[in-house]
Amino acid sequence: MSREIVEAIRGLEQEKGIDAETLMAALEDALLSAYKKTPGAAKYARVDLDRDTADFRVFELILPPELEEKLVAQAIEEQEQTIDPETGELREPEEPDLDPELLAPYEDQISTRDVTPENFGRIAAQTAKQVILQRIREAERHMMFEEYQDRVGELITGIIQQSDNRYTLVQLRERVEALLPRSEQVWNERYDHGMRVKAVITEVNAEGKGPGIVVSRRNSELIKQLFELEVPEIADSLVEIVGVAREPGYRSKIAVISHADGVDPVGACVGPRGSRVRMVVSELRGEKIDIIPYNEEPARFVAKALSPARVREVLVDDEKQEATVIVPDDQLSLAIGREGQNARLAAKLTGWKVDIKSETEFSQEEDELTYEDGEEADGRCAAVLSAGRRCPNAALSGSRYCGLPQHQALARFETNQVTVLTPLSDQEISQLADSDLDESELRPLVERATAEFEQTEREVAEAEQAEQAAEVVTDEAAADEAEEAEAEEIVEAESVENTAAEETEEEPASEPKPEPGAETQGADGDNEQPVAAEVRSSEESEASAEGSEES
Repeated sequence: MSREIVEAIRGLEQEKGIDAETLMAALEDALLSAYKKTPGAAKYARVDLDRDTADFRVFELILPPELEEKLVAQAIEEQEQTIDPETGELREPEEPDLDPELLAPYEDQISTRDVTPENFGRIAAQTAKQVILQRIREAERHMMFEEYQDRVGELITGIIQQSDNRYTLVQLRERVEALLPRSEQVWNERYDHGMRVKAVITEVNAEGKGPGIVVSRRNSELIKQLFELEVPEIADSLVEIVGVAREPGYRSKIAVISHADGVDPVGACVGPRGSRVRMVVSELRGEKIDIIPYNEEPARFVAKALSPARVREVLVDDEKQEATVIVPDDQLSLAIGREGQNARLAAKLTGWKVDIKSETEFSQEEDELTYEDGEEADGRCAAVLSAGRRCPNAALSGSRYCGLPQHQALARFETNQVTVLTPLSDQEISQLADSDLDESELRPLVERATAEFEQTEREVAEAEQAEQAAEVVTDEAAADEAEEAEAEEIVEAESVENTAAEETEEEPASEPKPEPGAETQGADGDNEQPVAAEVRSSEESEASAEGSEES
């Protein structure tokens, strides 16, 4: 064999980065495969290739019968049993070829004989070529696996090479391709040939013949990597993304926290005039992103996570990891979101089960709550605040009240109103909250606070009664005035009707009587004076009509 093969192997080593020893071992295997295809080839053989001159020799391996039986039985045991798909029966294992690695420990018992053929011919050369190409591909895949196995979760940029209904091939660099399965694609995105796309590596494997790198566009890590690329504060660890909740193609919520004083985590992610978050939204093809400031208090964190809805109150249960959120009636649909999307994302981001209720619904449930044996039915603190609302905290085990001293002090009173403690100082309240103190010692404080509270309640009740009485008197006076006014209107109407009736009765007596002799002129016996009066009256009516038209 010429030295050209050695030079070609060294060229491949420099071009592909594949170790020359790997290629030499591949060439030995290729020559051995070619030898076994020649007529009269030995059952067991090996090929020794000179690394400098490329000269090779084929040696037949002669095994003792006992050793051969032992190694064949051992190889058969290691073979996996297969089932015939036609009959469904187990197939008998075929006699295996003994691997050279299996024979290596018994070299001192194995004798060899040189059986190098004089001419391999075209078949041997073709077989050697195929084996070498296969080993080169395997070496490239192994190198790719070594390079990318530690890059899982990393953001990569590739070019779309091929896309169909099952998967999309993304070229990362020359002769390195990644697979974007259908399950890792976003429903509203198109992947056209030659388009540049960013994705996250989710899996790297060295098995199979296809691409061993799997990337994703649906993974939540994609949003983290995109923000780290756009926000320098995240890259410098001044701002951290604590959690991500995502529904690909629709909306995402991220929780951020600042590790440096004076750095606003939300403002850093949004950027000047929203430039940074706009770049991330553009890469995600218009997917909406809510940036939430992280808070260690679950109630505040849950309230912020339901943004953009306004939250009135949050009641948390630490044991069950549940949060009941009360929102104004007009914010209920916004807090739940389309098909419950906003509530789902908030629950996924916070890790708490979120139950959203309107104020009206919550107030109705509050009225229906009952007490049994002195214990609150829903496990909440029974203290009623000065604003008239119940304390949102959970009650302590074995108590009706939470851990606040003011609320623990209410256990010594018959009322749940926090205002009963108004006359007492902080020190006296602390004494009442201390369960170790004797009740007889604290009785004067309880009686004094109760007396003042009852006095205040009486004064408030009397004031309310006085206001109600004043309102009643005012209403009665207004009713009397309305009745008097109505009576006066009736009297005036009756007087007007009487006057009109009297005028109607006096009209016939006031008619003017004709003067004597007024009816004697005229040949036909008509009265001339009334005619003149009618003429004058018609002229006066015409004059009045002209005056009205001018006006």
